[in-house]
Amino acid sequence: MSTTDLTQCTAHELMALYRSGQASPVEATQAVLSRMDRLNPQINAFCLVDAKSALASARASEARWQAHRSTGAPVGELDGVPTSIKDLILTQGWPTLRGSRTIDPQQPWEVDAPATARLREAGAVLLGKTTTPEFGCKGETNSPATGITRNPWNLNHTPGGSSGGAAAAVAAGLGPLAVGTDGAGSVRIPAAFCGNVGLKPSFGRVPAYPLSPFGSVAHLGPHTLSVRDAAMMMNVLKKPDARDWTSLPPEATDYTVGLEDGIRGLRIAYSPTLGYAHNVHPEIAAAVDQAVKKLQDLGAHVEQVDPGFDDPLEITTGLWFLGAYTVWSGLTAAQQALADPDFRAEAQLGAQLNAQQIQQLNQRRGVLGSHMRQFMQRYDLLVTPSVSIPAFEARPSGTVPMDPHSMLGWTPFSYPFNLTQQPAITVPCGVTRAGLPMGVQIVGPMFGDALVLRAARAYESVQPVVRPSIETGLK
Repeated sequence: MSTTDLTQCTAHELMALYRSGQASPVEATQAVLSRMDRLNPQINAFCLVDAKSALASARASEARWQAHRSTGAPVGELDGVPTSIKDLILTQGWPTLRGSRTIDPQQPWEVDAPATARLREAGAVLLGKTTTPEFGCKGETNSPATGITRNPWNLNHTPGGSSGGAAAAVAAGLGPLAVGTDGAGSVRIPAAFCGNVGLKPSFGRVPAYPLSPFGSVAHLGPHTLSVRDAAMMMNVLKKPDARDWTSLPPEATDYTVGLEDGIRGLRIAYSPTLGYAHNVHPEIAAAVDQAVKKLQDLGAHVEQVDPGFDDPLEITTGLWFLGAYTVWSGLTAAQQALADPDFRAEAQLGAQLNAQQIQQLNQRRGVLGSHMRQFMQRYDLLVTPSVSIPAFEARPSGTVPMDPHSMLGWTPFSYPFNLTQQPAITVPCGVTRAGLPMGVQIVGPMFGDALVLRAARAYESVQPVVRPSIETGLK
């Protein structure tokens, strides 16, 4: 029996313990499930937990590890690692309710989405489904269906969204790996708010099925405790799936190879505001400035420069509200009566757009994408804050009137790169005096996922990561 607290181990640490026989997948899964019993009622990170299935999967993994130690038999790339799935992602045998009361749970659930299928094939132990706002519609995690999800660092604060359940689970030690979706920063926002690593890969690098109703701003990506875990997870998630006709061609890159190669000689553009972000929290501004100095100390050539585009908030929210209206118009009147008031408000804003306005939004998006492709010809990476503010207070649905600024105006650094489809990662860069995490964002050129991970790992190697004192704070 391991004396290590297995709930605090990264995925790569767990696999090293399994390989040596110092711990087993069953022990790790039991430890996470026990912790979940204590903490999830307060955090509300999971909307579904299947302990029986998780333990059966862990026992099968334990047998594979025993055979591996005895005979060298193969094991999966994430064999035995406790992992969660966001409740927007199809999972065979479990309802995928998308944070909504409009979906009937009593129906066949026979399909795994590509991400779920690849994780199963890799031997991951699937624990359950993590909470999301209705249809992943906003940057905080609350809904009439599942209530309010809370930040493990401070229960009065939000973990962000829409992958808030995934981020809260990882931060709370309820499994070191989680897969989420990122529509306008919704992997990176909660990862930054919860002190985790969150990666939005190049669009199409992780296949999706079915495709998001919010269109090609939506990406799939990992929430993890460490950059190496994110690289390991990407090796699994990026494998091809013919159901996604927008996915990129298969590529053989092992993202863990070269991860420790550093950033000496890389050209980094540092933009503290992207030229338009106002009211960046002073502690975040100072922490990101210190992070950039550490990148310089690691040998990167840093130039403070803005990429030179106007705030694309109107483009992002216009396309997002259109997606909300698309979903809304497919609901019956009875279903619409059950909907989150924030989702209803988004749909109403989307209904006001005409065909010409939609075409103009897409044209403006194309101009932005071309601008950033050209900008990244001069630089290897772009560094910004992840979010302009620390996690704000958790609140019920419908608390704030819905408009572009209330929805995303407080996260000006994330949504531009969903529009441009570039890879971007957030890495913890400290904690505010009030005890809330802060994050630095590293953006790469399109298809530069391996470089983004390498740079994030270089920074992580010189920046101590603080974990929340959950057992003290959650009582």
